[in-house]
Amino acid sequence: MNAGDTEQRRGRFITLEGGEGVGKTTNVTFVCDWLASKGIEVVRTREPGGTPGAEAIRELLLDPSREEAWSDDAELLLVFAARAQHLAQRIRPALARGAWVVCDRFTDATFAYQGGGRGLELQRIRTLEALVQDGLQPDLTLLLDMPVSVAAQRVVSRGARLDRFEREREAFFESVRSAYLERARDNERFAIIDASPALGAVQDEIERCLDQRVSAWL
Repeated sequence: MNAGDTEQRRGRFITLEGGEGVGKTTNVTFVCDWLASKGIEVVRTREPGGTPGAEAIRELLLDPSREEAWSDDAELLLVFAARAQHLAQRIRPALARGAWVVCDRFTDATFAYQGGGRGLELQRIRTLEALVQDGLQPDLTLLLDMPVSVAAQRVVSRGARLDRFEREREAFFESVRSAYLERARDNERFAIIDASPALGAVQDEIERCLDQRVSAWL
């Protein structure tokens, strides 16, 4: 098998990113359904999580009732521990057999939340990224973006118990949003989607992006 055959057989990796309340979960479903309509095997997953072990780490990270607060370094290492397991057990095997993986958040979220929000040095995140991912990056990242104040209203309107991250202050999420937008400006794999309009308009924009970027891979 030559290199061209390997590339042809490998599946594609699509991620959806954004802060709290921007509609990632709903739109992950939309993307998966769109790909499935093209006859593509789709593996839907999320971060932190995606495997039983990684989901257990997710519970530790999101639980707001823990008496012991995580240090910023511990939080970062837990995120990458979950990611290492996720890659080994789910993402890489799916891509290797030719399936397309659609993931609700990936390492861009770490740069946004732990880098932008927590203020950790980006080089430390890059070091862990290189160690855990060994060069693997998404083929396409849809960044759902909206003003923090609007997203916060959506989170509150759900009426659900807020997790540990959702309880952060507005300044934290402004830093997260800024970090996301900075990464998007520097990387062609990103497509910024305005998530402020009604859902139908947002999904029309997502579909236009998929038509432009994904159709070339089919």
